[in-house]
Amino acid sequence: MSGGLESARGGCAAGGVGRCHGGERLGHGHGAAQEGAERGPGQVQAGAAGQNKQHSITKNTAKLDRETEELHHDRVPLEVGKVIQQGRQSKGLTQKDLATKINEKPQVIADYECGRAIPNNQVLGKIERAIGLKLRGRDIGKPLEAGPKGK
Repeated sequence: MSGGLESARGGCAAGGVGRCHGGERLGHGHGAAQEGAERGPGQVQAGAAGQNKQHSITKNTAKLDRETEELHHDRVPLEVGKVIQQGRQSKGLTQKDLATKINEKPQVIADYECGRAIPNNQVLGKIERAIGLKLRGRDIGKPLEAGPKGK
């Protein structure tokens, strides 16, 4: 700063006389009429503290928490996982072999077999064709009818 020192409160060392910094008149918070009007860089209005309402707690916070806990993705049923495992073992394939056959990672097969995976129709279709068993619809575990789709 050019003339005087700023105090820790953010006011001028002139004590609010009206003239500071070498006698020039500056409008930055001296006097009751200007309080809170214009502030210099780094000065914060006392009491308001920026008024960021991002962290204020509302009445609906508990309601929102209850709603978000109830929302989750459906997982592959354990029945489908068991059918995948039985079909894979009947063909003599390991999880890694089946994954390689359908161009997926072995962890994907493991997740489907133990019911951790979120169902993906593309992956389920590839597994169905690889093991020859239905995994979707009513007849889960029944042999897949061989018949190419007409395009």
